[in-house]
Amino acid sequence: MTTHLSSPGRTALDSVSVSEAMHAGVVTCSPATPLELVARMLATHRIHCVVVWGDDDADAEGVWGVVSDLDLIDVAATEDVTARTAGGSARTPAVMISPSASLRRAAQLMREHSAAHLVVVEPQRERPVGVLSTLDVAAFLGGSRLPVERSSR
Repeated sequence: MTTHLSSPGRTALDSVSVSEAMHAGVVTCSPATPLELVARMLATHRIHCVVVWGDDDADAEGVWGVVSDLDLIDVAATEDVTARTAGGSARTPAVMISPSASLRRAAQLMREHSAAHLVVVEPQRERPVGVLSTLDVAAFLGGSRLPVERSSR
């Protein structure tokens, strides 16, 4: 027996914003954070990436990079994880997007940068407010995560 799911369709990607599909909130660490601690953060929060926030200069703020679960595995397969930091292991590009951008634009950025995660940054605050993953886009396309209807209040 074959089950057919109704899908939102191709044009729906243009009408849904990143804020409707993203996971709100961001788990962050500094570039100096030991990679062992990053691994613990990934496992504890059951997430696939940690945003590296800040800079080696204590006064500087900003997205520095992303340590994904695959970055962690890449290091673990070849090196001693205890000798590494988040800043030295962030191999995934920190690709940023506005919450008001469309899912179509998000998919384009993911494709252009070969990125599985986009850091959602509020333009006015220039701080991360969420993460959009390829699985979030897939959930929408598969119909399991439909956009939230906005009230007219």
